[in-house]
Amino acid sequence: MISSTLFASATVSVIIGLGALLVGGAAGALVLKFIDKRNIENNKKNAIKIIEDAYAEAKTTKKEAILEAKEEAQKLKENIEKELEKRRNEVQKMEDRISQREDFIDKKELNLDKKFENLEEQKIKLESLKEKLQKEIEEQASIKQKILTELENVSHMKKEEAKELLIQEITEDARKDAYKLVREIEDKANDEADKKAQSIVAMAIQRCATDVTSESTVSVVSIPNEEMKGRIIGREGRNIRAFENSMGVDLIIDDTPEAITVSCFDPIRREIARLSLEKLILDGRIHPSRIEEIISKVKKDVEQTIKQAGENASEEAGVFGLHPELVKILGRLKYRTSYGQNCLKHSLETSYLAGLLASELGANVKLAKRGGLLHDIGKALDHEIEGTHVSIGMDLAKKYKESAEIIHCIEAHHFGVEFNSIEAILVQVADAISSARPGARRESLENYVKRLEDLERISNTFKGVEKSFALQAGREIRILVKPNEISDEDAAFMAKDIANKIETELEYPGQIKVNVIRESRFVETAK
Repeated sequence: MISSTLFASATVSVIIGLGALLVGGAAGALVLKFIDKRNIENNKKNAIKIIEDAYAEAKTTKKEAILEAKEEAQKLKENIEKELEKRRNEVQKMEDRISQREDFIDKKELNLDKKFENLEEQKIKLESLKEKLQKEIEEQASIKQKILTELENVSHMKKEEAKELLIQEITEDARKDAYKLVREIEDKANDEADKKAQSIVAMAIQRCATDVTSESTVSVVSIPNEEMKGRIIGREGRNIRAFENSMGVDLIIDDTPEAITVSCFDPIRREIARLSLEKLILDGRIHPSRIEEIISKVKKDVEQTIKQAGENASEEAGVFGLHPELVKILGRLKYRTSYGQNCLKHSLETSYLAGLLASELGANVKLAKRGGLLHDIGKALDHEIEGTHVSIGMDLAKKYKESAEIIHCIEAHHFGVEFNSIEAILVQVADAISSARPGARRESLENYVKRLEDLERISNTFKGVEKSFALQAGREIRILVKPNEISDEDAAFMAKDIANKIETELEYPGQIKVNVIRESRFVETAK
């Protein structure tokens, strides 16, 4: 019962609360609506006021803009009037100028008309002169043709033949004049060059002298008696076979009294064989095992001798800092000869001469001496390695870190390449001086005779040669020409041509003097 009453009370309270809430919400909405309406009216009044103020301000601005526009238009009008006035003045000036120019053109036209009339008159005169000249040219051509015809009849020659003859005569005269001029220049240059060259070469040669040796591919060993030949041969030839097989040489045992010949192309092997054979002869015990023992000892001695020879040569030449292997290879030249000249002594001599020439000319003395000492280093190994001694020498110099200048001296000393340094030229000159001086070298009889025959053969191939003679061991060729076929000028040119042909076709040590003899003598040198 009590709970029913409470529930009823609560329900009534809720309903009252909701009603109050609805009444309050409606009242609030009316109040808000009233406030919004009032605000809208205020805003409308403010907007009207703003529009009125803006209209008034726009009206004022419009009046001001109109005034400014009128002022600006007035200014523009004034500027345009000034510009128009200025343009009128310029147009007036241009009209005045055009008027003046028209007057000038009119005057010029009058002058041109007068000149044209004069030109017409001159043209008529020129036409008349042209006709006269044409007639004169035709008359001269006729006269020239008559003269040519008469000349051909008199000389019995055609025009072309006479022209060729005239060209030949002019060419011959020019050639003679050129020869005289060239001869004068050459004589003057030779006089000056000879004096300087003679001074330098004479001083260099004066300060250098070396021994002369003979080239040979055999060595002769003396024996005490003929019985020793049999002991060297041994029973059934076993001793001589053992010796030859160990050394790679040939022992020539013939009827020559108290002598045995050792033959070998390799000079070092030949020297080892010679020394070994001498030791065996002194020892007296000759059998295969003893032969091998002696050869082994001698090889070591010769290697030591080679090393010592290389060191002595570099020290004597004043060339230091060579690679030890290069020193040994240099020492091998002690047993190498070329045309009878010892290669080590030739290298030393070349080094001396190159150094002396360099000191006289102000060149690099050390470089010249080093290049001279090593220029023929390739000859030490040319029996073992394929190639020329120049290419072998270059490879050795590169292998043992010699400078590019030294390599060039080796490469250029036989004109293999163009010279690019004064020291390389001096090495070549020193090499030529050392090898070409009298007594330095000798040739085999066969080569000597062949060179003489080649010199005479080359000389006889030239037209007008009557006889030729090779003289002074092939260092001079004298040519007698037919005087009715060869003039003095032709003989001079022939000497040059023969010298050039000898240089091209022959190989020879030193120089060959070419003498062409007519009524005068003309001398050239094949270098």
